Amino acid sequence: MLQLDRLTLVQGTFRLTADWSAPPGSRIAVMGPSGAGKSTLLSALAGFLAPTEGRILWQGSDLAGVPPGDRPVTILFQDQNLFPHLTVAQNLGLGLRPDLRLTPADHARIDESLARVDLEGLGPRRPTQLSGGQASRAALARALLRARPILLLDEPFAALGPALRGEMLDLVRAVADDTGALVLMVTHDPQDALALGGDTAFVAGGVVQAPVETRTLLAHPPKDVQDYLGRK
Repeated sequence: MLQLDRLTLVQGTFRLTADWSAPPGSRIAVMGPSGAGKSTLLSALAGFLAPTEGRILWQGSDLAGVPPGDRPVTILFQDQNLFPHLTVAQNLGLGLRPDLRLTPADHARIDESLARVDLEGLGPRRPTQLSGGQASRAALARALLRARPILLLDEPFAALGPALRGEMLDLVRAVADDTGALVLMVTHDPQDALALGGDTAFVAGGVVQAPVETRTLLAHPPKDVQDYLGRK
């Protein structure tokens, strides 16, 4: 269970609160206007921003003081988190061993993960030799390898076209199915929220609202969601 217990995040004059929980395996789109605090929430979950008040708990354990690398979290940003001086296989290897002292079994797992996302044989390439879609697949392959119980996606597919973005969302669901991960995905697009399946946590007015089933939210949006969607 992920629990945001009376969580308050403050940066300068900006203040964001959240007070809700979600079970393992949930798929939650985090949607709202630009500057509402969507990425701020993910930064706190990943350990890059400490709560001003309240707690972030996973399976009953408070994550306060747990370094980002030791948290039960994998996070993907828009730049895909791929190091250009390493090969694709080495980038994936970081998800297993930060010192890259990989065993034959590790290399086999990397090859399996690349094949799982249709990148078989591309391990020796550098990230700059990949297309945008291939880079997204490589980043998801690393998430698959890490198999952390929480997967955070901060608009990693925003630069892709609609068709390719749809393919990536299919892969996200597949990775979540394979690992059982709870997924929180920042998006501005209601269609991406629908494609993810599950719920949506709408962010507005300094509050991350409790997740609501996405289809229900979009079919019967409250006033702040109507304003966001441009509906009258």
